Amino acid sequence: MRIDAHQHFWRYTQNAAEYAWIGESMHRIRRDFMPDDLAPALDAAGIDGSVAVQARQSLEETRWLLELASSSPKIKAVVGWVPLASETLSQLLDGFCAHPKFRGLRHVVQDEPDPAFLDGERFNSGIRQLTGRGLVYDLLVTARQLPAALRFVDRHPNQRFVLDHIAKPVVSPVVDPVWSGQLRELGRRPNVTCKFSGVITEAPDWRWSPALIRPYFDHVLGAFGPGRVMFGSDWPVCLVAGDYSAWVAAVESLCAPLSLMERASILGGTAAAAYSITA
Repeated sequence: MRIDAHQHFWRYTQNAAEYAWIGESMHRIRRDFMPDDLAPALDAAGIDGSVAVQARQSLEETRWLLELASSSPKIKAVVGWVPLASETLSQLLDGFCAHPKFRGLRHVVQDEPDPAFLDGERFNSGIRQLTGRGLVYDLLVTARQLPAALRFVDRHPNQRFVLDHIAKPVVSPVVDPVWSGQLRELGRRPNVTCKFSGVITEAPDWRWSPALIRPYFDHVLGAFGPGRVMFGSDWPVCLVAGDYSAWVAAVESLCAPLSLMERASILGGTAAAAYSITA
């Protein structure tokens, strides 16, 4: 299977206030995006399905994503949100784990003002509950938060982690050596995989080309290897910087020098293994 490991759905027209980060400059995505909007793009790119990831930190959205997954065969897995520090976490997880496409959780750590957020004991206690249930934790941090992410991951050597958006470095012609060094260090943890996603929207003014992106792909590949790198679109956010097909084509071109097996891993196999996708 070819899998898009990272995309979102939302009803913007009903919940615009909850998407305050979608400013006027991002007017192209200030509308609803549903499975029927994504399906033609997946089909055109020869992609079999996707992993739907939370965009709002609400139990309501997690339930809604699972409802969409029940009726949309192309949604292969759901990464939702629950309050990991909650005293009712166990009951919440029991309920969500009953759904066959519930695979993991994410918290928008990149927006947390407390630099020690990932050190919180109750949050880490919640992660231990994910480990016991075999769930994935998607790690959404910025480049400046990588040192905290390393400490966090090291507390949970048996937890499966997926790093979102290569930790969101500024994508400029000069690669930040601090980011690349910390990414390489994170790649030494065998329980961490990395999504090559959310890259083009980190380029200043959203001006990008495959040539600009290539050094970042090479650094990610060097840190994690093709068996722990997965393609993700970050659709529909990616649309502010380019069409879905353009991003898929760019990743395919970056993968072209690799072996058939390595390309298959990045374009689907890694995601299938990370999120236990079999069909």
